[in-house]
Amino acid sequence: MTHTPTLRRLLLSCAALALLLAICAFLLGQAMQRFDESAYPLEYADTVQTAAEEYGIPPSLIYAVIHTESSFDPAAHSSADAVGLMQITDDTYRWALQRAGAEDTYNPDTLLDPVANIRCGTYILHLLGEKFENTQTVLAAYNAGQGHVRQWLADPACSGDGVTLSHIPFAETEEYIRRVLTAQQRYQQIYNIL
Repeated sequence: MTHTPTLRRLLLSCAALALLLAICAFLLGQAMQRFDESAYPLEYADTVQTAAEEYGIPPSLIYAVIHTESSFDPAAHSSADAVGLMQITDDTYRWALQRAGAEDTYNPDTLLDPVANIRCGTYILHLLGEKFENTQTVLAAYNAGQGHVRQWLADPACSGDGVTLSHIPFAETEEYIRRVLTAQQRYQQIYNIL
């Protein structure tokens, strides 16, 4: 009989400890979610969603390209003279305008506007998707240019089937693809989006 209060106290202590551990796990999960959301933000959500629907590009891919290209800095400017959120060069911008039949609207300052940059970058991804059959190849063309990708697809050392890339000669492009696809996967996991 003397053991019953001790056993009861032990059970209560175990229950309290289990509750404390559950609360800590919940709080840790919340902190990790906040960290993930700050590391992979959903800035410009309306613009991304509109462009995704208009051009048939998954929102997670658009976010991943923005994340990788500019870390969501609308004033980003690269050493290759690419500008804005999706880091678009003047030549690529002109090509996209020409393909859209809107050459007469050319204004290089447009690319510094986040909405215009996202729409243009998403349109470029769409156009590249018409030329290349998979996301990896589209991203290679977005980073290294269509000319390089066509050469690689024609080279048996880089592509066994002329459609997919088994080897990418530019380490920067290979790393770029890895980073974008990793970011896309994180966006899908964190926000449960396509």
